[in-house]
Amino acid sequence: MLDIIIERIKQKKHTIKFPDENIILPPNYRGLPTISDPSNCRKCQNKICKEQCPTKAILTTTAQAEQIKIDLGKCIFCLQCIKSCPSNTISFLDEYRLSTSKRTDLLFSPHLNKSEYKLANSLQKQSLKIFGRSLQLREVSAGGCNACEADTNVLNTLAFDLGRFGIKFVASPRHADGILVTGPVTKNMHLALIKTYNAIPSPKFVVAVGACAISGGLFQNLPSTYNGFDDGDDDELKNISVDLYIPGCPPHPLTILDGLIRLLGKTTLKQL
Repeated sequence: MLDIIIERIKQKKHTIKFPDENIILPPNYRGLPTISDPSNCRKCQNKICKEQCPTKAILTTTAQAEQIKIDLGKCIFCLQCIKSCPSNTISFLDEYRLSTSKRTDLLFSPHLNKSEYKLANSLQKQSLKIFGRSLQLREVSAGGCNACEADTNVLNTLAFDLGRFGIKFVASPRHADGILVTGPVTKNMHLALIKTYNAIPSPKFVVAVGACAISGGLFQNLPSTYNGFDDGDDDELKNISVDLYIPGCPPHPLTILDGLIRLLGKTTLKQL
């Protein structure tokens, strides 16, 4: 026992100082997309990046001058747009703060400054008063590939220590304040998702994690799946209001964690 204590003292503290300290991610991390020179997109006639995108996440607008928009709710950060761009205009920043409160806020114009990206707001004051300084989440894997699930589960490890923010996952929806959904919502998981959501007492909130849960991702428009919460054909899914969208395929653990604490209206450790 003494040897274990000594070893633990030698190892010191491993928990990252998030969100008070700026976290440096690996060079190959793919965060918020950006366009170095918007004029290159206006001059481009072929729009090869739009054709090559596997989830149709790249859109164009002709309001005044043709601009590229990227739907982060569909984007899987696969780099096909970068590989196909003849002018090397598109790239991804190391910005991991990507969560939004509205689905429309995920439609981002990469030529804009990253400060113009509308990050998630906290829950309404009435809800926060009920939930206090903690959130209990019931996770539902609605047919996911386990990538989003893995990056969600890793938040319970020593490095992230989700519990210090007052957030934890619970086994029963009866004990939960909200539901966290991953996966495109397969036909086989549809009933389980609806039953779990209905079992959570009101007021409750919904978190959609990953491109699949938001829009169907790579599995959109397949006969065996719904298009996540974007599916407009299912009345039960349409009636579920999503409070937090966390894009990615899968989202980085810090992206998920940042979104969850924003839901609580906390952006520094002193506020927790």
